[in-house]
Amino acid sequence: MSVSIADELQQAKIDDCWRIGERTFRSRLLVGTGKYSDLNQTRSAVEASGAQIVTVAVRRTNLGQNQNEPSLLEVLPPDRYTILPNTAGCHTAAEAVRTAHLARELLDGGGLIKLEVIGDDKTLYPDMMATLEATEMLVAENFEVMAYVSDDPVMARRAEALGCVAVMPLAAPIGSGLGIQNRYNIGEIVAYAKVPVLVDAGVGTASDAAMAMELGCDGVLMNTAIAGARDPVRMAHAMRKAVAGGRDAYLAGRIPRKRYASASSPENGVFFDV
Repeated sequence: MSVSIADELQQAKIDDCWRIGERTFRSRLLVGTGKYSDLNQTRSAVEASGAQIVTVAVRRTNLGQNQNEPSLLEVLPPDRYTILPNTAGCHTAAEAVRTAHLARELLDGGGLIKLEVIGDDKTLYPDMMATLEATEMLVAENFEVMAYVSDDPVMARRAEALGCVAVMPLAAPIGSGLGIQNRYNIGEIVAYAKVPVLVDAGVGTASDAAMAMELGCDGVLMNTAIAGARDPVRMAHAMRKAVAGGRDAYLAGRIPRKRYASASSPENGVFFDV
């Protein structure tokens, strides 16, 4: 039985998976869970995004440690989603390591962690020296570290060398919506990384997500861009399509940039002259 082009493309999308440690994922959009109006909106937006990985701020989210409040895990159950705890709000390596231990206890011993160590309260840029220190400590304790890093290719390589399972360079300051400010640096990080590269922070709209994927990133993580939109659920769906479209464009291979026009119709072999 013959296979149509559409069927081949669909199968290619199914086969185009990526890995974090021993885990395999199809969706390349990762989403945060903060800033929504309520848990119902959180659930609806995450479902619309198609994300398989959702990240939660351990110090700001009830994962069951407060029995008197609704738990996020009631609307985003761990048997359906990979829960990625993060160390948001930490300013030292020691603080981040303690938060990672708390996450491991709350999530039944899981070792996957998104490491954030903030160095500046205004821009929320990472403190890279503290991030590298915490990475080394957590890897030694068998955590799978996905590190939020600056868009410095050298720092990204150092984080990877210490054992990170993924590096997550910022596109712009967290929550700024400015989009990718340094495409060259992101491209350099992608070119040398042997672990997944996920753009994290600064995405504002669907074109930003598509750009990240066109640069060759393995995925994009976002929260404010969706939760802060006028219609979060619709934006989540838009981001889902943008990430998929950007990935397809990257795999298809864009045409070279040129300074001058190039006729799309050939000048020889015409049927008649006028």
